[in-house]
Amino acid sequence: MRRPAALALIALLVSLATAAITFGENDEGRHPYVGSIVLDYQGFKFQLCSGTLVSSTVFVTASHCLAGLEDFPIYVSFDEVIDADADGLVDLGVALHSGMGHAHPLFGLPGADDTHDVGVFILDQPLIMARYGQLPTAGLLDSTQKQTARFTTVGYGTVRDDKTHSFQSFELGTRRKMVTQDLLALTKAWAQFSMNPSNGSGGTCFGDSGGPHFLGAGANETPIVVAVTVTGDRFCRATDKTYRLDTPAAREFLGQFLTLP
Repeated sequence: MRRPAALALIALLVSLATAAITFGENDEGRHPYVGSIVLDYQGFKFQLCSGTLVSSTVFVTASHCLAGLEDFPIYVSFDEVIDADADGLVDLGVALHSGMGHAHPLFGLPGADDTHDVGVFILDQPLIMARYGQLPTAGLLDSTQKQTARFTTVGYGTVRDDKTHSFQSFELGTRRKMVTQDLLALTKAWAQFSMNPSNGSGGTCFGDSGGPHFLGAGANETPIVVAVTVTGDRFCRATDKTYRLDTPAAREFLGQFLTLP
């Protein structure tokens, strides 16, 4: 095994797939429609990003998880554990589903107010599940009571359970995990969430990009994906910045691939 090359690629992917679940818990089958994007690089398979299956073929993620990778084989897995030996490589035997990624055509263009960081991966073969994630109605977050609303976040990325150190406390993501969060702020295109464990919140880190932020938590959780993970602070300590899916720009793009509520 070309370990130096593999480790170099892991470092590259970490820098690209900004924003794993921190201060969270194992998913334990609660979100079977949340999956991991897997990149195949010269036969080495790596966990890249996260996302949500919202129909039998449409997997919603972030554009930056897809853009620029058109020449590489990309798959989606819904296995709960994808790296049981924690060696940084997706395990042999993990079920992989092929398809084609579609980044937003305006992603990467100038315009900090709206980066259009939403994309879809269309499965080659339909995947039948008992339930799927759901997309929000237009402007749903604008009518949400920010002070009392809780959200559930799911992903496969890097794990940290210690807020006192920087990168020394990171561990590779090996499985699907979940956490609950508070909403801090909204803008036209963004939703910012708290990840402060002192008030019961966790958050995301490297490898969770594209993963869902579901409206509600605990007994009040819904399958509605109000936003996808995009970025956050450098050490995954304080805040998550997510791209809203209830905006006109996001809905116009997603409406090309499925019927919206």
